[in-house]
Amino acid sequence: MNYKVQFEELNLIDYQKAWDYQEELLKKNIEQKTSGKLTHGTLIFCEHPHVYTLGKSGNESNLLINSSFLEKIQASFVHTNRGGDITYHGPGQIVGYPVFDLEHLQLTVKSYIHLLEESIIRVLAQFNLQSGRLEGATGVWLPANKEKQQRKICAIGVKVSRYVTMHGFAFNVNTNLNYFNYIHPCGFVDKGVTSLSNELGGEQNFEVVKELLRKQIAEVFEIEFL
Repeated sequence: MNYKVQFEELNLIDYQKAWDYQEELLKKNIEQKTSGKLTHGTLIFCEHPHVYTLGKSGNESNLLINSSFLEKIQASFVHTNRGGDITYHGPGQIVGYPVFDLEHLQLTVKSYIHLLEESIIRVLAQFNLQSGRLEGATGVWLPANKEKQQRKICAIGVKVSRYVTMHGFAFNVNTNLNYFNYIHPCGFVDKGVTSLSNELGGEQNFEVVKELLRKQIAEVFEIEFL
């Protein structure tokens, strides 16, 4: 495939600042494509301070708290231009923003999302956790059992312009799940949310999980990091 990708670790960064940076990368990619220059992708890993983001097709009523309570829990609320409904970002969550050229990768938007999900599914398998997809909903889910309902461990919401992607996924590793109590995550009222630490019964090594995920993304998408 010979698609080269720059990996960037932004650590804890304000949501808007990361969004602005993605827009810069997207614009640069589109300009290079238009002029016939060879482009390379970017994969960003980061965390955000407590923030709820609402997709362009989302319903604001899925945020269950008012502005004063947002302030009390030190969270912000942002209308964004990705797909999907409402979700939460916060410390202990791997937020991934791939800025990839789908034409170069020969992928449709649907197959791109499928491969993002596959990357997470493969990481979870390394922790002996069975996970999969849910018809009619993006993201990665753990199946219901006698003790627990279906629950999402990774949310996905993307935007694509001229076949170049932005936004991406939010993988709950050591995430404080209490913050999900204040929303209907992704618009669902009958399903749960979980994290890797919640499923495994203890805090996980964040850096180890990030490296496992980075390797799986490289393998699944057949890309080469610069």
